[in-house]
Amino acid sequence: MASILGIGECMVELSSEGRGLWRQAFSGDVFNALWYARAFASRDVSVAFFTALGTDPLSDQMLDFIHKAGIECESIPRIEDRRPGLYAIHLDGAERSFTYWRDTSAARLMMQGRDALWAKVASAQIIYLSGITLAILPDQDCDALLHGLRARKPKGALIVFDPNIRPQLWPDKDRMRRVISDAAAISDIVMPSFDDETTTFGDKTPEDTAKRYSALGARRVVVKNGAGDTIHLDNNVMTVYPVAPLSTIKDTTAAGDSFNGSFLAATLEGASTPEAVQIAQRCASTVIQHKGALVPFEAFDFVKSKPPK
Repeated sequence: MASILGIGECMVELSSEGRGLWRQAFSGDVFNALWYARAFASRDVSVAFFTALGTDPLSDQMLDFIHKAGIECESIPRIEDRRPGLYAIHLDGAERSFTYWRDTSAARLMMQGRDALWAKVASAQIIYLSGITLAILPDQDCDALLHGLRARKPKGALIVFDPNIRPQLWPDKDRMRRVISDAAAISDIVMPSFDDETTTFGDKTPEDTAKRYSALGARRVVVKNGAGDTIHLDNNVMTVYPVAPLSTIKDTTAAGDSFNGSFLAATLEGASTPEAVQIAQRCASTVIQHKGALVPFEAFDFVKSKPPK
């Protein structure tokens, strides 16, 4: 069975409904990508999530939510006296900012279950992680994860990495840049967002970002740039994919995650690069016309039924 494995954190999400009311949901960058991979992948594709949760009621609710979405989340560590992280979304028009509470997040201790993780890695065809995954881990566990993926990746499998750079999660900015570069060096596909990269690494253009990650060792690089062109670099061949303009944007939360997840599902099922990019662009454009990180699967029926041009 074809399979995608995501390694990361899922959090409790609070979004304002106005009048002092907040709506609770579950979200996190790697999990969001898996949600959209599940929405776009056929039923015979396994989508799995590796994380750690607490033993509290919210952790139980989250695990039930993950399973009901059709995402496998078995054999993960459950950590006493830990619980899911929490964040609140603040919107200014369609742009979002976040306040986080994640110091006691169980996901920070996910490498306590490394034997179960390596068993899942052994059967995965796509292994997906992000810079947030690496940022929340203790340094020793972060290094162990990258070393283990390098050593244990199955033949023919793809490691896919979204740097998803969040400087506030890294106490040491030099280490942040070094770890992100190390992760890219073991990855087959790197999927950065240009606004993160120009701030952190000083790239002048999305093309510069693609070339830098390619020079580190990434076989393919897909650079997301909001409403700007998507850049794809493969074996020194640079291709530009324009993004169709939108007149209405409600919420940009999970735009990049949705692009990544739908791109991975399409790639796993044999889509060409132009097809996968166009599917991912249409998915992301649908997501940003809805509020919240996770858009119901049925919203994408028209995206999946419309062939790329």
